Amino acid sequence: MGSRGRGSVRTAAPAARPAAAPDDRPPPGTGGRAERRRAAKRTARKQRRRRQRSVLKEVPILIGVAVLIALVLKTFLVQAFVIPSGSMEETIRIGDRVLVDKLTPWFGTRPQRGDVVVFKDPGGWLGDEWKSRHDPVGIKQGKEALTFIGLLPSADEQDLIKRVVGVGGDRVKCCDKDGKITVNGTPLEEPYVHPGNPPSQMTFDVKVPAGRLFVMGDHRSDSADSRYHLDQPGQGTVPEDLVVGRAVLIAWPLDHWRRLTEPDTYASVRDAPRADARAGGSPHSLSPTDHEGLILLPTPAELPLVMGVMGLRRTYRGRQRGVRSGCGGCGGRRAFRSRRARKAARADG
Repeated sequence: MGSRGRGSVRTAAPAARPAAAPDDRPPPGTGGRAERRRAAKRTARKQRRRRQRSVLKEVPILIGVAVLIALVLKTFLVQAFVIPSGSMEETIRIGDRVLVDKLTPWFGTRPQRGDVVVFKDPGGWLGDEWKSRHDPVGIKQGKEALTFIGLLPSADEQDLIKRVVGVGGDRVKCCDKDGKITVNGTPLEEPYVHPGNPPSQMTFDVKVPAGRLFVMGDHRSDSADSRYHLDQPGQGTVPEDLVVGRAVLIAWPLDHWRRLTEPDTYASVRDAPRADARAGGSPHSLSPTDHEGLILLPTPAELPLVMGVMGLRRTYRGRQRGVRSGCGGCGGRRAFRSRRARKAARADG
């Protein structure tokens, strides 16, 4: 029978494969939001580790630079000292931190009258007073190291601090009829002396040798200074080579902060007369003024020198006649002459 009335039989086509869903995962290397967040965290951790390593490297360098700066300051510029005694009261008290200028001595500046100076023991001044501190092992060495580089003030009692009363050539004497110390015959007004103390209870008359200093403490009744060593070589004076520096400032405590300046009384002290002045003056000196600021006339011994200098000056000035140009005098070219030279030429003609 035919296929009339039947549905046509068709072969079912194979079912089409469903289209592959697009892969939401980002290709390697591009990263999605989560991947970018993880990458940022990894980068931040690397940067933190890099910074930590950099800090660990920089800290020793910074410490070394700080130690070097402190060592240079302590050696050449300024050093702090702790005052252990009351020999300079009331100017400087026990426990004060004093800054000492160590720079100016490098330029040849010498201590002046009235300066407060720190100096090393000339020998036998401290006696049995100095005693080492019994700090535990390790702490003592640490303090010494910090003091050496200048990070701790020096508490070494082998250094002394006093006021300069006389310098080389001065005559320091005690006392005059008013009970005052005199320097080169000038009495000193000393308001810095400890209240209730006289200028000195000991009499002395010292000619300070050159290059040495006569020093005294402001607390005169509690200061073993030059007065107590008059029987030693130099009559108790201190060599300038032993001076560490000049005390310029009380830095601590803050309620006692002050500058240490030269008292006005020393400005009126005249310098000691020189040996040539005591021998009859300086008749051959060409200085226009003497030590008192008076204008001096030439002495007979100076007249030949003065006349010779004036004659040389006039001869030198008389030779300055012609002034030549940059190309004058060569190849028959004419040289320029000053007005004085032209007048002299006309007078000769």
